[in-house]
Amino acid sequence: MRLTSIMPGLCLWLAAGLAAPAAAQDVELELVLLADASGSIDRSETQFQRQGYADAMTSDEVLDAIAKTAYGVIAVTYVEWASAGEEDIVVPWMLVDGPESAARFAEAVMEPPRRAFGRNAIGSALLTGLALIESNEYDGWRKVIDFSGDSANSWNGPPVEAARAEVLAAGVTINGLAILCRSCNGRPASRDLESQYRDRIIGGPGAFVVAAESRDTFAMAVRRKLILEIGGIHGGPAYAGDSAR
Repeated sequence: MRLTSIMPGLCLWLAAGLAAPAAAQDVELELVLLADASGSIDRSETQFQRQGYADAMTSDEVLDAIAKTAYGVIAVTYVEWASAGEEDIVVPWMLVDGPESAARFAEAVMEPPRRAFGRNAIGSALLTGLALIESNEYDGWRKVIDFSGDSANSWNGPPVEAARAEVLAAGVTINGLAILCRSCNGRPASRDLESQYRDRIIGGPGAFVVAAESRDTFAMAVRRKLILEIGGIHGGPAYAGDSAR
């Protein structure tokens, strides 16, 4: 066979192989939900936290906030964190653009068993969130890691300060949900978890902390936090309180 007879097909094959990768999908927000699954959180509390996020994502207020964004869609993943290397992706990246996709998120977050265990490794959790943002197929106007937990202590893995600096240098905002009461028997031993989150963990444009002061207010705190993040509300106080108002 002469070379000239295969050249057209060869050129087409080369062109296909060298074609630019598909463009990333534009979304308003890339949101990593980092939920505490460390040793201080038992199985029932893990499920309670998941239910709070499921209820918040399907709420009319959050769906309205999504609908008002530039693209009407956000990309979200739910990850439970504990010891370094124990981070578990409960819900892989998915798009939420209305009631049906929000319901799929809610179903997906409730199904898997708990797979993250161990003592706090906050720096590792933050870097896991960053890696998930940098490796996904979405291009968000804003990129946010939403970190929740009942302590600002970190016992293993990368230092919190170094991990936080790396996340912020990449243009990713870190917000916080401080869980002040797990069993509703009062505030945690740290006494001022909101300030610790503000000083050591959150950062970036418009970063804030929302506090969940009791089991009854957890769902409200999650809903308020999602509304602020989805709406891209900047310039408010670093501590946003625990009400959904």
